[in-house]
Amino acid sequence: MEQVGTVVYSTALFLITIILLLRQRRRAGNLPPGPRPWPVIGNLNLIGPLPHHSIHELSQRYGPLMSLRFGSSLVVVGSSVETARFFLKEQDLAFIDRPRTAAGRYTTYNYCGMMWTPYGPYWRQGRKLWKAEVLNARRLKSLEHVRNDEVRTMLRDLHDVRGAIVAIREHLYMLNLNVISRMVLGKKYVVVDAAAGSASAIMSPEEFRWMLEEQMFLNGALNIGDMIPWLGWLDPQGYVKRMKRVARMFDRFLEQVLDEHVERRRREGEAFAAKDMVDVLLELADDPNLEVPIHRDGVKGNILELIGGGTDTSAITIEWAMSELLRNPEVLVKATEELDRVIGFERLVSEEDIPSLPYIEAVVKETMRMHPVAALLPPRLSREDTSFGGHHIPAGTRVLINVWAIGRDPKVWESPTEFRPERFVGSSVDVKGQDYQLLPFGSGRRMCPGIGLGLKMVQLTLANLLHAFVWRLPDGVAPDELSMEEKFGLTVPRMVPLQAVADPKLPAHLYALHPGVPSSSLSPSNQYHFE
Repeated sequence: MEQVGTVVYSTALFLITIILLLRQRRRAGNLPPGPRPWPVIGNLNLIGPLPHHSIHELSQRYGPLMSLRFGSSLVVVGSSVETARFFLKEQDLAFIDRPRTAAGRYTTYNYCGMMWTPYGPYWRQGRKLWKAEVLNARRLKSLEHVRNDEVRTMLRDLHDVRGAIVAIREHLYMLNLNVISRMVLGKKYVVVDAAAGSASAIMSPEEFRWMLEEQMFLNGALNIGDMIPWLGWLDPQGYVKRMKRVARMFDRFLEQVLDEHVERRRREGEAFAAKDMVDVLLELADDPNLEVPIHRDGVKGNILELIGGGTDTSAITIEWAMSELLRNPEVLVKATEELDRVIGFERLVSEEDIPSLPYIEAVVKETMRMHPVAALLPPRLSREDTSFGGHHIPAGTRVLINVWAIGRDPKVWESPTEFRPERFVGSSVDVKGQDYQLLPFGSGRRMCPGIGLGLKMVQLTLANLLHAFVWRLPDGVAPDELSMEEKFGLTVPRMVPLQAVADPKLPAHLYALHPGVPSSSLSPSNQYHFE
């Protein structure tokens, strides 16, 4: 009798296994089209050093909804307005999760930031706090003087080297780093001349820039260990080793920042008032009513994302904008004519002027169309089975949105490879996540929460650069010879930093840190004073 039971059990188990295998095969056969994968590596052999280009070329063959295999991971790619709308709006909640990656584990304090945090109570709480407390409109407005001060500092530095060939990225990087340092950390922890600065200048700009660039690259790189887990322990690309190294460097920096803020809170006692975003985060972490506690690593993870997102992305966008303007002199002329007409020659551009500068806003939108900072939006992970256009997308699928390809889709854009800001003049298309043909900040619940600050920095900086100087390429470099090669990571900067010559065109006193005071009279301590 026992033998009969064993036979029945084994037969039932065999039949169930066959049914499940047949169901899986039927579903797999209904996946979106894509190239046949190789054993073990899947389609990784088809992905080159610029994955958004490689994936775009594949989508030209297999369609705007395409399936790939990255090792053992199923990846579905959307490369059209319709697929972006489906994943980011119509089924946003089904695709709101994030895959578990080595970058999330090692570079964001084991998923304590916002970008790589899986969907759940911690992420929902963090998103709400970022929008309501950390990056709300009132706080951004109260820190407008910081942005104005640092833009003026950058203009002064460019004025001091007038007529020389400058690497624009260096100045943009320092501008954005200084703005974010003062807004987030309360003061500048990185200065050009540490010997002349205060004891809190604990790191050189070169070291800090390397750390940020390394962080951005590693968070966007295709790590073999994420896609072929049984090879993860080998770390064949050396990425995990690099992640751990840069994480240790950032942790030493952030520990000092937190120690200084905690000590000030202790010293001031009941008279303490939050002065920067670190203070706000520490206050939030002390709130006993939080649904999910925010520990020290959570505070550091959020600080790190504020610094990285606020420094790298804006600088890259402005450098691409300047590249396109120098490559298209007729567009540069139109932009400067608008500034001369609206602003005049007796003052700099303020944030309140931006709505009166529609062509400058169009230049920014056109730059974000052609050169979105995140060419591939950070991957999402499906939480449940869904279908689109008759194709099955199983739970656990990684989803990529190729916004770079959407920005170059000839079905959406006329002459998509040409830089034409005019297409946005008088257009209602915006970058705020509701127009799926233009998604530089993403869309839906996972949309970049720093969009308000990012737009302010890009628009204000670009407008002042164009208003304060006459720009030209170095002698011997023709506009059509300017390299526009890219370098891939979580962000996509120029491969070769842009070099140009800036000749001042406004009255000299406007380039001083304080109007009416010659810049030469300002000491280093005045230059780095925080109010």
